[in-house]
Amino acid sequence: MSRHHDVVVIGGGQAGLAAGYHLRRLGLDFVILDARTTPGGAWQHTWGSLRLFSPAAYSSLPGRLMPPQEGQTYPDGAHVIEYLTEYEQRYGLPIVRPVAVDAVRRDGDRLRVESGSGEWRARAVISATGTWWRPFMPAVPGRAEFEGTQLHTVEYRRPADLAGQRVIVVGGGNSGAQIAADLAHETDLTWVTQRPPRFLADDIDGRALFDHATARRRALDEGRTDTGGVASLGDIVAVPPVREARDAGLLKAQPMFARMTATGVEWADGTTAEADTIVWCTGFRPALSHLAPLGLRGPRGHIPTAGTRALGEPRLHLLGYGDWTGPASATLIGVGRPARDAARAIAELLAEA
Repeated sequence: MSRHHDVVVIGGGQAGLAAGYHLRRLGLDFVILDARTTPGGAWQHTWGSLRLFSPAAYSSLPGRLMPPQEGQTYPDGAHVIEYLTEYEQRYGLPIVRPVAVDAVRRDGDRLRVESGSGEWRARAVISATGTWWRPFMPAVPGRAEFEGTQLHTVEYRRPADLAGQRVIVVGGGNSGAQIAADLAHETDLTWVTQRPPRFLADDIDGRALFDHATARRRALDEGRTDTGGVASLGDIVAVPPVREARDAGLLKAQPMFARMTATGVEWADGTTAEADTIVWCTGFRPALSHLAPLGLRGPRGHIPTAGTRALGEPRLHLLGYGDWTGPASATLIGVGRPARDAARAIAELLAEA
């Protein structure tokens, strides 16, 4: 049995909810398919001490401010899950879960969305599956020889799990810094980064980064000089736990090692370090395998887009995968604007049809 809608949104995390908000405002008939069994998207699977980079009010989806978390300037993951749960209920978003989408195919004037739970046919599709489900680990020589434990960011939970161990954390971004700070007191920690870590000034958080990204986008749209992306300001937001570990001298990064051995790692100069566990905080790739039948894949695994619209399939929009699908679109506060643009573009497409 196949169900028909104007729009199918694939993914019920923050990007899918933002899309749903704007589709509802435009009066379109849509459904959101979510592979998770409960609300919250990837936030359900993060480590315990994770903190947002921005105060609650600056970590909000369209239409509804995130309430502050008592005793916390920067909310934790559990607070985000509560907010997303309340958000989808508040707006009565039509979410079907759990539905894991296997493929999207062209089917005449429709796109056919296939899953183990059935099929949906839509005049347009918004893919909002994110990146959390495709962790990236670099091909370091000797990685298969290492006899200890290797974890990615997605598998790390709490310092108690690694207490007393020799741990190497790899990665100089926010995740690497937060997890290194988390482990600094309970493990024999070595923090390794590709380049020297660049901490943002203590008074700069996600709110300032979003303002900077927005100003840059406006400048580019108006043909003015590129002011540089948020990366020009630094890589790591100094949220309180990171700031405390840094100021205590516990976050002194080592350069990237050259190879791995059975018992640890080795640098190019022959220096070695033993390790029981290596935590790879090395990022993600977009989770787009369900779109493979459309034949749209471009360089670096990205699908070429104009804004959120796929260049090779105008009925498909991609939302929340990174700056290539809208400035700051992988953040709570940033996804609202590209979600609005995608919904408007789809409404215009359907009106023309």
